[in-house]
Formats: sequence, structure tokens, C-alpha cells
Amino acid sequence: MSVAKKEYKRVTVKSLVDMKKNGERISMLTAYDYSMAKIIDDANVDVILVGDSASNVMAGHETTLPITLDQMIYHASSVIRAINRCLVVVDIPFGSYQSDPKEALRSAIRIMKESGAHAIKVEGGIEIKDSVKRILNAGIPVMGHLGLTPQSIYKFGTYTVRAKEEAEAKKLKEDALLLQKLGCFAIVLEKIPATLAKEVAESLTIPVIGIGAGGDVDGQVLVIHDLLGMTKEFNPRFLRRYMNLYEEMGSAISQYVDDVKTKDFPNEEEQY
Repeated sequence: MSVAKKEYKRVTVKSLVDMKKNGERISMLTAYDYSMAKIIDDANVDVILVGDSASNVMAGHETTLPITLDQMIYHASSVIRAINRCLVVVDIPFGSYQSDPKEALRSAIRIMKESGAHAIKVEGGIEIKDSVKRILNAGIPVMGHLGLTPQSIYKFGTYTVRAKEEAEAKKLKEDALLLQKLGCFAIVLEKIPATLAKEVAESLTIPVIGIGAGGDVDGQVLVIHDLLGMTKEFNPRFLRRYMNLYEEMGSAISQYVDDVKTKDFPNEEEQY
């Protein structure tokens, strides 16, 4: 059954809550630069996440840990300049909020003031409760992130599915309820069993956006480079590639090289 889609001139935190109430799925993608953000915004995506995954896909690091607060602000500023409709959420990077709530608030304020972002995202549950509370009390919207939290990769040791065991699943559900109670406007659930994600989504009034969390949540998020097939090595079960840009771009670039070498480019029509 199709669901009537309300057109939002500007997606807000309230828009997302309304979408959940109305049964409309939320679309979310990452972006890290002006050009890609412009395309995504024009395609009527609801939320852009300026993710710390920029550390991987933009800078070539193995993890999200190396990216700095200054770098996140740079990427977020580039994205914001392209936006007419999307809600823009920015990850607070590793090392910028874990020490204490005051540091967390300072980092969140810098992101909001210097980039123009609309909200921030943090990873974790009860262990970051005081930081989340401090940020929310300052009037800054917060999106939570539970399940596989990439900033904790060395704690987990692997990017495997999380919360398969009863104790971890119980903690995740408790953390989700806590984040909602604190005032978070949405939660990302990453790489957890679909049945657990469904249970969490049904227990909350705020939207639950999944990545590798099944189809019974309130929305989906993917890294744009993965969706477009710009990455070759990353092939998780949850990923659907809508294009194969790695091959298509490589072919176009090879054709350009051939045209330059054979003096076919530029031709007479391409000269002044």
C-alpha cells in the first residue's frame, strides 16, 4: 500500500517525527562536499548526514577515528552551502565529546556555529548520557547512534553484527529508551538483527533510521559512495548498489586519456 507523501519545503526535526507518525519512510544519505550535497538535496532526500565516514571514503583511513573536529566542520560547511531542503546532521568525531560533558557541548556549539548545521549525532547510550543532556539543554538537536558504533571499533574488534546476545540486546533497548527520554529527535541503529530493530522502532515515538537493521524501522541511511558504487572493497550484506560508478568513471577517464593522446580532444568545435 502506498503512503501519501507530504512535501516539505524544508525538512526539520519536527518533520521527521511527523513522518514517523504518518508512516512515511525517512531517506538519509551521507554527503561531504557541495557538489554531492546539491545533487542529493535536489533529489528530495530527507536528511543528509555529514558522517565521520568521511575519514574512510574521503581521506582513505581504515577507521573513522582519525578525522578531526576542524575537518568535520569544513565538510559540514561545504554541504550546508548546497542545501535548500534537507535536514543536515553532523557527526561529532571521536575524541571531541568523550572526555566530559563540557567538551561535548563545546564541540557541538562549534559545529553548529561554524558550519550552520541543523543537528549533531553522537554514538553511545548511557555512557554518554551527561554529554547528551548538556548538548540538548543548550538547544542543540541530537541524533543518537546505537548498535555497531564505528568509533568503538577497537573495543569491538570487528565490524560484525551487534546485539545478537540477549544481554547486549537488552542494553541496546534500554539505551534507545534513555536517548528518547533525554530528548534525542531520532536514533540510528547500525548492523543489528532486524527483529531487534523492529522492536526498538515500535517501542519509540521518535524515528529509528537503520543501516543494516532490516526494513521494519522508520527510515534508511547509506553512505553515498557505497550506494553509487564508487567503492569496490566494501560489500556488506545490507548494501544495495544503485550504480557502478567506479567502473563508469574509470571508463570515462580512460576515454579522455585516449582522446588526449590521439589529439582527438579538443576538436575544432571545442576551441575558441
